[in-house]
Amino acid sequence: MSDALWVGLDLGTQSAKAVAVDEAGVVNASAQAPIAGTRDGVRHEQRVADWVAAARTTLAGLARDLGAAAGRIAGIALDGTSGTLAVLDEAGRATGPGLMYDDGRAATLADEVASAGHALWSRLGYRMQPSWALPKIVWLVREGLPAGAHIVHQTDAVASAMTGTLVATDWSNALKSGYDLLALEWPADVLARLGVDPAVLPDVVAPGSVLGVTSTAWANETGIPAATPVVAGTTDGCAAQLGAGALTVGDWHSVIGTTLVLKGVSASPVHDAAGAVYAHRGPEPGTWLPGGASSIGAGALTSLLAAAPGTYEEAARRLWDSGAPFPLLYPLTGTGERFPFVRPDATGFALVDGQVRPLSALAGVDEAAVLLGTMVGVACVERLCLEVLVRRGAQAGGRLSTSGGGSRSRLWNELRAAALDRPLSLLTSAEPATGMAVLARWGVGGGSESLGDLARAANPVTALVEPRSEDVSRMQAAAAELGVAFQTKGWLT
Repeated sequence: MSDALWVGLDLGTQSAKAVAVDEAGVVNASAQAPIAGTRDGVRHEQRVADWVAAARTTLAGLARDLGAAAGRIAGIALDGTSGTLAVLDEAGRATGPGLMYDDGRAATLADEVASAGHALWSRLGYRMQPSWALPKIVWLVREGLPAGAHIVHQTDAVASAMTGTLVATDWSNALKSGYDLLALEWPADVLARLGVDPAVLPDVVAPGSVLGVTSTAWANETGIPAATPVVAGTTDGCAAQLGAGALTVGDWHSVIGTTLVLKGVSASPVHDAAGAVYAHRGPEPGTWLPGGASSIGAGALTSLLAAAPGTYEEAARRLWDSGAPFPLLYPLTGTGERFPFVRPDATGFALVDGQVRPLSALAGVDEAAVLLGTMVGVACVERLCLEVLVRRGAQAGGRLSTSGGGSRSRLWNELRAAALDRPLSLLTSAEPATGMAVLARWGVGGGSESLGDLARAANPVTALVEPRSEDVSRMQAAAAELGVAFQTKGWLT
């Protein structure tokens, strides 16, 4: 179908967003709807019915905007927040709230889960984390499941509503639930030690597999044609990577948002006993998607600056070009770091004249200097993150692309390119929903085309930021200085 439209649905923490993309990769329509939730400091819940309602409203808005063209929709795929769970009964109805990715009620079970599957987690190359899905699965089982109930991921619950029947999950969402990505099976021995019957967990398929088709009821409610193939998706992080077109071995995509996220493609799993890195299995054979997420990023600027960062950017550029000294920041405003090292006790600091000072010592410091120090510090951490990944065996010779709010700053992009000493590709967008639309097309087509080629075509490079030779040595020196500070604190070896 040369005039086919492909729909991607992104289920985020606060909203659902859908796009319809044509064969040329052009977004023909988009729509979104809010999703509410509740938090109490430990628990973070959302109503499963709200996930389904947001998906229904979003897709109905999309179909309404498309008009008659909605009849050209040929497939839909969806992503969801990683590690988010729900319990459905035999009829597909929720028996309780959805437990979100950062829900902490099962954190006390993390050590038991880590011990029960230590050999498997080591073989898979990651450390089971307290907020991951498997501790929550154990908690749900021990709380008691209704007869015939199934524990599913967020995407599974919504896809089941679309098709009118319980569906399989994908191996991207199943990672944090303990799925063995090497043997491609639920680890029955590990689950038995934890008292979990694998029968309560969904079947697992590759991302891009067709799960079923939209029901007549769903078509009547949304305007999406009945019998539209529903394709197994991924987690939201993998969806963003797919949307960025970073799917060839050696490619990396960096998101400078509230935090710094770096994800790429490797030919084999990347092992990290420290737990800073873990790798998803890619949709295409022979690909793995390693990466990690730092707790620093552009979010710190809200508390460090009195006005919007753009207010100070030209002054920050003049300061950089002048060669005058400025504070070098590790801008962690909370406590705890995840990448390039795992340190629950880590706190932010500034290097002022070579001395480590708390961030509070920056009060009264020129804000252009604070902005520049933050930009340089984040760029240095980004470099250290990539170095850690390469030391763990990841390939890094492909394209490095970027998105997120921080990537809108030309100065910051230039500093990052210099720190990494490689060109930085700026993209039209890196929407998870666009990545899912591409995956829907690839999956319905049976994987006959290159997923990477399709994804790149849907999100072309708009600009290439080349590293300036005069900046490279200065950024490398700053990265080395920050690395020494991390080593002195015992955070980085």
